[in-house]
Amino acid sequence: MGITQKIIPHYTYEDYILWEGNWELIDGFPIAMSPSPVPKHQRISAILITAFELALKKCTTCNVYNPVDYYVDDYTILQPDLMILCQKPTKKFIDFTPALVAEILSPSTALRDRNTKYELYQKEGVPYYLIVDTDNKKMEIYQLTNRKYVLVPAKEDNRFVFYFEDGCVANVNLDEVWVE
Repeated sequence: MGITQKIIPHYTYEDYILWEGNWELIDGFPIAMSPSPVPKHQRISAILITAFELALKKCTTCNVYNPVDYYVDDYTILQPDLMILCQKPTKKFIDFTPALVAEILSPSTALRDRNTKYELYQKEGVPYYLIVDTDNKKMEIYQLTNRKYVLVPAKEDNRFVFYFEDGCVANVNLDEVWVE
């Protein structure tokens, strides 16, 4: 056991479920998800969720979810701002790979979202990872290609077509997400 492990506690899912408040756990290290998201963050989240809900209206297998625990392993539990799942959850948490994950940047999470979570989602094989920058009204769309994320551009009209399992397609106008 290294000196870091002797000094810094290493937590598991069993510890995590006992905590009050809103937390994530990454490699056994707790991360408080506070303060609560600001109104602009929540508004963008609601619009993005609605856009995907409408785009997936005809799909019978894929659904959009607000933050819910994504159990990667016993030492890593994440709460993405938005997930699209193409199978039904059967537990209190998601223990399978989402089809899409979106993180809305905030000053306290931007570095983690752009690095740690980017690497985690890539490693877990999440087909699409969206990084939403509300301050700059910009959305980065990463698509998993040959087990690596590739930044893909939207079309000229700022639309993007997401392809999911069972032939489900979500054609989303990214311009409609931004609010003042």
